[in-house]
Amino acid sequence: MKQPADEARTKFPGGPGLGEAGGGGTAGRSRQVTRWRGALGGVLAAMAGLAAGSVAAGLLGTSQTPVVAIGSAFIDRVPPWLKDLAISWFGTHDKTALRTGILVVLLLLAALGGVLAVRRYWAGALIVVVLAGSAVVAAMTRADAGQTGFLPSAVAGITALLVLRLFSKRLEPLIDFPEDGTSRRGFLQLSAGVALGSAAVGLLGRVVSGNRAAVADARKDLQLPQPPTLDPPAGVQAEGATPWATPNDDFYRIDTALSVPQILPSDWKLRIHGMVDRELQFSFDDLLKRQVVHKWVTLTCVSNEVGGDLIGNALWSGVLLKDLLEEAGPSRDADAIQSMSKDGFTAGTPLSTLLDDRQAMLAFAMNGQPLPVEHGFPVRIVVPGLYGYVSATKWLVDIEVTRFDQFEAYWTPRGWSELGPIKLSSRIDVPFGKKVTAGPVTVAGVAWDQHVGVSKVEVRVDGGPWQQATLATDASIDTWRQWHWTWDASRGTHLLQVRAFDDKGNAQIEASAPPAPNGSTGLHTVSVKVD
Repeated sequence: MKQPADEARTKFPGGPGLGEAGGGGTAGRSRQVTRWRGALGGVLAAMAGLAAGSVAAGLLGTSQTPVVAIGSAFIDRVPPWLKDLAISWFGTHDKTALRTGILVVLLLLAALGGVLAVRRYWAGALIVVVLAGSAVVAAMTRADAGQTGFLPSAVAGITALLVLRLFSKRLEPLIDFPEDGTSRRGFLQLSAGVALGSAAVGLLGRVVSGNRAAVADARKDLQLPQPPTLDPPAGVQAEGATPWATPNDDFYRIDTALSVPQILPSDWKLRIHGMVDRELQFSFDDLLKRQVVHKWVTLTCVSNEVGGDLIGNALWSGVLLKDLLEEAGPSRDADAIQSMSKDGFTAGTPLSTLLDDRQAMLAFAMNGQPLPVEHGFPVRIVVPGLYGYVSATKWLVDIEVTRFDQFEAYWTPRGWSELGPIKLSSRIDVPFGKKVTAGPVTVAGVAWDQHVGVSKVEVRVDGGPWQQATLATDASIDTWRQWHWTWDASRGTHLLQVRAFDDKGNAQIEASAPPAPNGSTGLHTVSVKVD
């Protein structure tokens, strides 16, 4: 009577590996099935590792899960052209796209590791070690990782190795005996157990990292001084026209935080130090005891393309940064501050812009509500007239008074200018992407030149003479101005262009230039089809 192994050799002369290599009939199908099972095992091992890493991160109080560690390292090293490309493709969903991309690549590599581990566990394990090691190294380079920030990635790697080994041992018998019902059932049971276990552990990770819920509750319960009732300027009454105030949910978000910092107001501290007469530290309650200012300010991202939507106008509430800096006593030789976010991001801001009359502030409210967590809760910087990359530090925790020749902020070594004054620009919002009927058509949009002001807006059709538009009330030189113009549209396809003039009579730059290194220029041009 033949033994099972002898039967296998009879079916596949030369051994199972050689017989399967022919790729035909039952042998080929069995090999394919084993590969798919191995790939599934690799994916489930990776999911188990990620779930364990999330629990470790929650217990340690760090945001450095493996995906966040790798994603943050990627953001830190991305060249400006790729950053602009990502924003142009995905807009404010760029971080969601990055997370998704990382997960897809990770799971594909994990599937490959699972296939290799069926026959050679060490080969699949090597892929896991490389992935986990990369996440460990990435976490160790983060300023906000602390001494334990690398541990979640290490825990994830160890867990994935152990689970991968379980799958490889379950699948080994199926290489020679694909019809082994007991082994198949064991594999399915293990797969179901790991999948359910990973889901449960992942849920546990969300529970133990309860700081997110605590911050949400603290924000909801926070009582802040309310701004006076401020009627917005008379705007443009046209369908699709940009509203004067940008709702919080619609306000653009561009930053480097793949995982949004979660800071309780009771835990927040701000240190002001460096080239000052006295080092100061403030708590959130200290800020609330000071005089609160409420100010409309339009913020613009340097990555905004001509005609782009990375701009918004909001009513910000907070305390004047000038008062805090003057209490610290800046040195006469200082010309900058380096502000730091909880996640390690830094911005370099000219000291003069914080001490002049523009009312730069530490803001804790936006449109009458506590700052949204995504926009810097509990405290961020707002500086009129500067692009965000040199001023609008969110989740603020540190201000060092210094000199530009003594430091490099986050974006400077990545090819962006050291100084970031906002450039005069304008945009057409309606009609845009819609057909219109011949006759009177309202053309409307916004123009901005924060802390300089807009004095005039002009529109032209098909390269013809410029026509002056009507401006809405000028609320402040630190906000955008709405405008509109009535066009007697004729049938056909037409090109509309807009240009703005600042308060000194200077026209915006017409030559086209990309956002890098210090902001885009050019005339916004839209094509309109008239029936």
